[in-house]
Amino acid sequence: MRAVVCQKWGEPKDLTVGDVPAPDMREGAVRIKVAAAGINFADTVMIAGRYQWKGQPPFIPGLEVAGTVIEVAPGVTRCKPGDRVFASVGHGGYAEETVADARFVWPVPQGMDLLTASGFAVVYGTSYMALTERAGLKAGEVLLVHGAAGGVGLAAVEIGKKLGATVIATASTAAKLKVAEEHGADHLIDYTTEDVRTRVKAITAGRGADVIFDPVGGAAFDASLRCIDWNGRIVIIGFASGTIPQIPANIVLVKHIGILGFSWGTYKLHRPELVTAALDDMLKLYGDGALRPRVSMTFELAHATQALEALLGRKSTGKIVLSTGQ
Repeated sequence: MRAVVCQKWGEPKDLTVGDVPAPDMREGAVRIKVAAAGINFADTVMIAGRYQWKGQPPFIPGLEVAGTVIEVAPGVTRCKPGDRVFASVGHGGYAEETVADARFVWPVPQGMDLLTASGFAVVYGTSYMALTERAGLKAGEVLLVHGAAGGVGLAAVEIGKKLGATVIATASTAAKLKVAEEHGADHLIDYTTEDVRTRVKAITAGRGADVIFDPVGGAAFDASLRCIDWNGRIVIIGFASGTIPQIPANIVLVKHIGILGFSWGTYKLHRPELVTAALDDMLKLYGDGALRPRVSMTFELAHATQALEALLGRKSTGKIVLSTGQ
């Protein structure tokens, strides 16, 4: 099968594409003929050797896929050969075939194409669990979403609105803010031309945001500390800016705020039942028309390097996906 391979830890340009053996089947698993694979920021961290899962090269990156089931292990009843599914696989997604833990395989809902399905699990699962399980977002609260036109950011905007929050979106261009607005954001802040603290305080009559969703880090996190309300919660999703902030404990103390981390991969390891339940909830919301997944860029499998560079350059809105042509 064709696959994208990380031969050594490094950058997207170091990836290679070629023929490799198909992965071995294992107990409790499902073999999937991959039609598309979602691109995630975590993939760039994985190939750099800085992800929590640090497999030794060579390995195939890719956290999520969609395609058709072609084999199931004995005893697996969650799906059957011929089913259209999407899956969270941890790694191994950038390939024409992958083997997934059956617990993390879901049916593609009616009306959703496989390109869209390939980018559904991680962004919606992450955003939903971060806002509910970690931050405890409540109806009537103010949610500030950084990187609001990106994959997890856009999902957080939609989910925040569904949970009854007032959503403030930050992004770097008017075009990205328009996308966030189209997906439900109530207030928009261009952080390149506006002061985030001043705008958030003005929107909230001086209080600040109750919950802040931060997949960006760097200057966005610094702004969060200046515009969060007393007893607010900041959920750290990642560091798309490339800068990992240092947290001043005195501000945490004085403002009585919670700094919370969320990692999709560790929840799959420690609380898999919550991951399954979260995606089941997201599929219900999709069926109700409350979620509108957005794929803005599609690349062929052989062009994984360009896809990851587009992600790192923050050139997309919503998701970037790879197509295998199958």
